[in-house]
Amino acid sequence: MPGRLSPAHLSAPRSEEVLFASFCTDGAVRPFRLVVPNRCYHAISMKTARIFLFFAIATSSYAQTVTSKEVNAVYPAAHELYLDLHQNPELSSHERQTAAKLAARLRNLGYEVTEGVGGTGVVAILKNGAGPTVMLRTELDALPVEEKTGLSYSSKVHAKDDAGRDVPVMHACGHDVHMAVLVGTADIMAHTKASWQGTLMLIGQPAEETISGAKRMIADGLFTRFPKPALGFALHVGNELPANQVGITPGIYNTNADSLRVTIYGKGGHGSAPQTAIDPIVIAAKTILSLQTIVSREVKPGEMAVVTVGYVRAGTKNNIIPDQAELGLTVRTYKADVRKQVLAAITRIINAESQAAGAPKEPLIEHYESTDSVYNDPALAQRLRVPLETALGKENVITEGPITPSEDYAFFVEQGVPSLYMSLGGANPQKYAEAKAAGVMLPSNHSPYFAPDAEMTIHTGIKSEVAVLRNLLNGTAQ
Repeated sequence: MPGRLSPAHLSAPRSEEVLFASFCTDGAVRPFRLVVPNRCYHAISMKTARIFLFFAIATSSYAQTVTSKEVNAVYPAAHELYLDLHQNPELSSHERQTAAKLAARLRNLGYEVTEGVGGTGVVAILKNGAGPTVMLRTELDALPVEEKTGLSYSSKVHAKDDAGRDVPVMHACGHDVHMAVLVGTADIMAHTKASWQGTLMLIGQPAEETISGAKRMIADGLFTRFPKPALGFALHVGNELPANQVGITPGIYNTNADSLRVTIYGKGGHGSAPQTAIDPIVIAAKTILSLQTIVSREVKPGEMAVVTVGYVRAGTKNNIIPDQAELGLTVRTYKADVRKQVLAAITRIINAESQAAGAPKEPLIEHYESTDSVYNDPALAQRLRVPLETALGKENVITEGPITPSEDYAFFVEQGVPSLYMSLGGANPQKYAEAKAAGVMLPSNHSPYFAPDAEMTIHTGIKSEVAVLRNLLNGTAQ
């Protein structure tokens, strides 16, 4: 809604500031002033005032829009980085080359870059006048998964994990996409400073897959050595949406996560004489089956809980009964009381099965990783829907419910950084439609067959991030 010049302004004998107000696309009212010398007042008409106002509104609107031309200009370099990262993945806490590549590109764009934060973490700062500090985060690490996508640029990498085992390595969770998108976004933001103001803080976080990297960066002074952000943003690619869409979830975005390592003790012996032994493999098998009754028989129907045994390690030879077995569990919940209930039930069942089998000692239960769920600030989610719909089309911004995976971005939120963590579609739209029609699911994150549509996903990701950052970096931390 335009302001207007009063008759007093038109006849004023001296230079004055004339105040106008414009209503911007994020719903905020932006004042702006024109300093007009007295000799010019007589030349200002209502038509001229409207022209000034239109320019101010257009400038404000531009600050929340990103064009395909801008994204196309940075896409080749972003895609080149994606291919490099995909073919050269590194495990959690070992992302040295990955971090160096990210840091070098951001430094070349003019960012102040600090490496080695919390291990292999990267922090890049770009200051552009007064305004809020806004954080954009990507992950660095890959997974111990053997790639089976058949892509021409498939990973062939093997590495030693923290236990010294030789394992295949793949970006099966899409962090290579996230890094490529972030660098493309960083490029646009660095070359269009007229479209925003404030401080842009880019985070390359290690060890997300072991939910430890965020804590380590915070402990290493992320929010004391560097400006503490007023707001934060991140996204995650997946095949649950086509690659031209994004998903917003106000409130709880994902789950609490707890990782357990369980050592069950038995008594070793000859495989032909089980009566002389106490078989930990049998105890482990019974334990696994009993654990599955927690969700089905102890948790109230309708409440979300997952108990998954992801690995079993025991024995060296078919005719030897080992003296111990190891299980790896992941536990996911939404609510704190359900989390407490499930973890207590797990401990009770594990101990009871060993006791029932006459095990020589209680199992060892190690609770070695955990994170709370990520909470999306509802007001921020509503605010950012506007620029995302402007950039992508209203039909391509989907409201979603909470998801079951977890992630350690929650530690940033807990430090007092209101955030939006968003879903980025990764599926080829045609394949997505065909799978939906056939009632089948495309390969999920962590699958050896997970392969986002790189071109469309990276384009959509860059466009989304730039639209969000230009909205948040508009001089106010609303």
